[in-house]
Amino acid sequence: MARLARWTGLCLLLTALSTTAGWRTELPGAQRLGVGEFTWFGLRLYTAQLWAAGPVQDWNRPFALELVYHRALSKDMLVQTSLEEMRRLDAGSVTPQRRAAWIAAMEQAFVDVRPGMRITGLYLPGQGCRFYVDGKLSRAIADPVFARAFFAIWLDPRARDPQLRQRLLEGKP
Repeated sequence: MARLARWTGLCLLLTALSTTAGWRTELPGAQRLGVGEFTWFGLRLYTAQLWAAGPVQDWNRPFALELVYHRALSKDMLVQTSLEEMRRLDAGSVTPQRRAAWIAAMEQAFVDVRPGMRITGLYLPGQGCRFYVDGKLSRAIADPVFARAFFAIWLDPRARDPQLRQRLLEGKP
């Protein structure tokens, strides 16, 4: 009986480690570059953290953007807001065909969030990206144009919240 309990405990530990590893196994040596809060009309919506394997964010190397939500938000709101920002930053890349594909992909990747939930996007240059919800892979999107447009929401110099961008990059352009 004691042996069964030890094996059960070991299996639970390994399961916990594999679910918490998530994106970190794909980005070995990741270091947090910066962190900042996003607020809208005084409401704190989420805390963002930017992670990379080197000292700076580089579009030619993988990185992760982790959002920890402080408010409940619907999946539909996340999808529509993301699409609007992607279009605002680069209307030329959002063709009607891409728009439909991107909406479908985000609807599969995102969930309705509630306070404390975490969504992490892992940017993979030339490949696309992967989304993790509370550490578990939710969806891989094999579209490099989508990935660049999505992460530009936070990292493009024309980002809606330049102070958040600056905090994420810790003063790096």
